[in-house]
Amino acid sequence: MPTRPQRVRRWLSRPDVRSDLVQILKSVLAAVAAWLIADMLLGLDQAFLAPWTALLTVHATVYRTLSRGMQAVVATSVGVVLSFLAVQVGGHGAVTLGIALLFAMVFARVGLLRDEGLTVATTVLFVITASTDTSWSGLGDRLGATAIGVAVALVVNTVAAAPLRDESARQQVEEIDQGLGRLLRDMAAGLRERADEQLTGDWVDRTRTLDRRLDTAWGLVYEARESVWGNPRRRRASSSEELSRVLGRLEEGIAQVRGMARLVYESALVAEEWDPAFRDPFIELLDELGHRIEDPEAEVQELRVRADRLASDLSDKGLPDLRWPLYGGLIEMARAVITIVDDVATSSVVRPR
Repeated sequence: MPTRPQRVRRWLSRPDVRSDLVQILKSVLAAVAAWLIADMLLGLDQAFLAPWTALLTVHATVYRTLSRGMQAVVATSVGVVLSFLAVQVGGHGAVTLGIALLFAMVFARVGLLRDEGLTVATTVLFVITASTDTSWSGLGDRLGATAIGVAVALVVNTVAAAPLRDESARQQVEEIDQGLGRLLRDMAAGLRERADEQLTGDWVDRTRTLDRRLDTAWGLVYEARESVWGNPRRRRASSSEELSRVLGRLEEGIAQVRGMARLVYESALVAEEWDPAFRDPFIELLDELGHRIEDPEAEVQELRVRADRLASDLSDKGLPDLRWPLYGGLIEMARAVITIVDDVATSSVVRPR
């Protein structure tokens, strides 16, 4: 069993963890730099708006920093102007704050500001409660601090650009592969022990867990595609298109395994006793398939031959006497998984050439 330092090193070596740490460091660097410029260098009123805006603007990719950053600066600017106008009309006080927040929350439902709507209200809250300056020069200082935050965030996110996210997506593909392989092996072990309806129901639930991981992987693939836009660190073409194809195939594979789990579950409900001529070789096939899914270097061609042989052997044993719809469905789904595994395992993003 690995020691705690080994587990920590393994965790830190994960591409998704490294990307998250880079994102954290960039955000901190941008916020501190914006604060130093706005407060110590320029001495602006309410200099906290600079690091606040910088934190809102720094995103995982250069493209998202530009697209979402523009929304953040518009939202912050609207909040600054709205709070200024509210104080000009009603002065400082709880009533003014309440009315300003009411208008801010209305702006939060407007199309362009929908993703950053809460930023308007938060900015109003900060500005009204943290300052008594109602002059036009004070408004200019606040807008200037906002602009500094955006500018610093853009510089930091360009100079310390986010790495291409392909490796994070590859890591997710590997973990989905391993999870699918473990599930098939557990299904084989459970079938040897005459799995009951609770255990087979758990198998179905585990396929849904794999689906959720697949959703995460799809998000990473989109981010991998997005991370090359405007990224000065781009030195090679992104593999996001191939990753998308692989995830599509894994999606099919998970669906087939879920179909197998449901057939076994329905069989367990009625306490069916499987014919040994099918049961034993199918369990061995399932177990071996699980092993080979976990190992992308393993070949699966032989498993297709074994599945075909099992179907052929059963067809010679008198179909009326067998539960052919159940057996045939399980064999056909296993064949489909074998084909998908072969396709996924030979992909360049799983087995780099």
